[in-house]
Amino acid sequence: MTLRIKIDDARQWKNLMVAVSTLVDEATFKLDQNGIRLRAMDPSHVAMVDFEVPKDAFQEYVCDQPIDICVNMGEMLKLLKSVGSDETLEISTGEEGRQLELIFRGVFIRKFVMPTLEMTEEEAPTPKIDFNTKVKMTSSSLKQTMDDASTVSDNVRLEATPQKITFKAIGNLGSATIEFDKDSEVILSLDVKEESNATFSLNYLSEIVKAGTVASDVVDIEFSTNMPVKLNFGLPEEQRLSYYLAPRIESD
Repeated sequence: MTLRIKIDDARQWKNLMVAVSTLVDEATFKLDQNGIRLRAMDPSHVAMVDFEVPKDAFQEYVCDQPIDICVNMGEMLKLLKSVGSDETLEISTGEEGRQLELIFRGVFIRKFVMPTLEMTEEEAPTPKIDFNTKVKMTSSSLKQTMDDASTVSDNVRLEATPQKITFKAIGNLGSATIEFDKDSEVILSLDVKEESNATFSLNYLSEIVKAGTVASDVVDIEFSTNMPVKLNFGLPEEQRLSYYLAPRIESD
């Protein structure tokens, strides 16, 4: 088989890999003639990442037959850690997919070879959920909100009405309430079919938002009452970086 991928900005690939590694230690990427995708649950099956990069997003993309490539994300990020500002990246496979070769080209050429792993899990199914609330906002504002909420609690409650979205965190020593009116400059759109509220773990949500903010300036948040939240970080050229997180069901 032939697999050859060229990426004109290696830092962009690094940002995407950081985003994936937020939830999974080992990732199985599915590659075919259309591009690369990944859909995987975290070990506790509380959260899921849904990632896709079509072939047109790459400088060059050749994959003459479908292949699944499983890699250790920690080892991948070690190789990407020192990516330079003007480096390109070339990815290919060797030994029938048992090795992955990465070549960084910049001021000088750096070549790495890392082993691939055996697949351990099947691809997770896409959740089928009808969302009553959808808000588009700047990802940096959402990150600041998660940081503020994390100072007082391990959980955050999302509440949406047609006029505003509110984030509430209540802890043993205090509380935090952050409100965004629909006309706020950081709220790009707010569509509420039905008033919605749900509570989520900040241990997960904060890390997801932190990683997604590196990859994108904008995020779509979709949720309904006591249902999973979907966060879609806007990427160019029909790329997809989405996360799903199960809610914490609060007892009365």
